[in-house]
Amino acid sequence: MRFPGANADRDEAAYVLTGAPLDATTTFQPGTRFGPERVRKFAATYDDYDRRTDSFFSDLRVHDAGDVPAWDALDEYLDHLTAELRAAVIDDAVPFLLGGEHTVTWAGVRASDPDVLVTVDAHLDLRDAYDGNPLSHACVVRRCLDGYESDESSGGDHPTVDEVVVLGARTGSPEEWERADAPDVTVVAPEDVTDWVREFDGFGGREAYLSIDIDGADPGFAPGTGTMEPFGLSPREIRDAVRAVAPHCVGIDAVEVNDRDDGQAAALAGKLLREAVYSHADAR
Repeated sequence: MRFPGANADRDEAAYVLTGAPLDATTTFQPGTRFGPERVRKFAATYDDYDRRTDSFFSDLRVHDAGDVPAWDALDEYLDHLTAELRAAVIDDAVPFLLGGEHTVTWAGVRASDPDVLVTVDAHLDLRDAYDGNPLSHACVVRRCLDGYESDESSGGDHPTVDEVVVLGARTGSPEEWERADAPDVTVVAPEDVTDWVREFDGFGGREAYLSIDIDGADPGFAPGTGTMEPFGLSPREIRDAVRAVAPHCVGIDAVEVNDRDDGQAAALAGKLLREAVYSHADAR
C-alpha cells in the first residue's frame, strides 16, 4: 500500500516517504512493525485538498519508497536505513520517515545532519542505555545528542545535533532529567507547548529535524502506541507545533504507532505527516 497521494516518481520527488517497521526494543506493547502500513491505511480517507495552504497533496511531489524491512542487528539496520534516507537528501528531497519504533529517528538525523532536533514525545528518551542497550528507543534523543560508538564497527563518527527541544515530555528517570538540565536541551511541558509555539520564531537560520512520537499525544487520543503516558498533548496542540516547525526542517518522522487500537494513533500520525508536507511546501 502506498501513502495516499504520494504518487510522484522517485526522480522528481521533493519529499521521499520511507517506512521503517522496526520493532526490536519495544518495552511494553509491541507492534510498531505494523506502524507504516497502518498509517498508510488510515490516511486513505483524507481529502487531497488543503484549504489552509490552497494546495493538493498529490501536487506536492511526494514519493512513497515503500518500507526498508527490519532485522535484529540494530547497528547494521540503522546503517542501511541511514543510507536509504541519505540517498533522498543527495537528490535534494526531504526524507519523511514512517516508523517503527523511535530508534529509527537516529537514522533520520544521521542522514539529514540537522543542527536542532525537535521531538514531540511523552518521554525524554535521554537514557544512555536501557536494559543494557544503548540503541533502545528510550535512548534515541541521547544518541542524537551525544552519538554512539559501536564495538562492532569503526563507526561512531556520526552526525549529532547541537540542540534538542522536547515538546510534551512528562516523565523520565533522574539521570534523564539531569541530562535535560544541560544547556543543549530544552524541555517544554505539555501545558507550555501552546505558548512555545506562539513565541516560536525559527532557529536563527539553523536546520531542524522533527520527530513526532505519537505517544506525545494523550493516550485518550492515540492509544495505539507502545508506552502510553497520560496528561499529554491534544491533536490540535501537536498540529500547531508541526505547522510551526516543519518549514525549518531537513527531515521529519512519525514513530511509535502500533496496531493496538482502532486506528486512532495511525490516523493522527498520517494527518500530522500531511500537515508537515503542506507546511514545508508552503514555505518553499
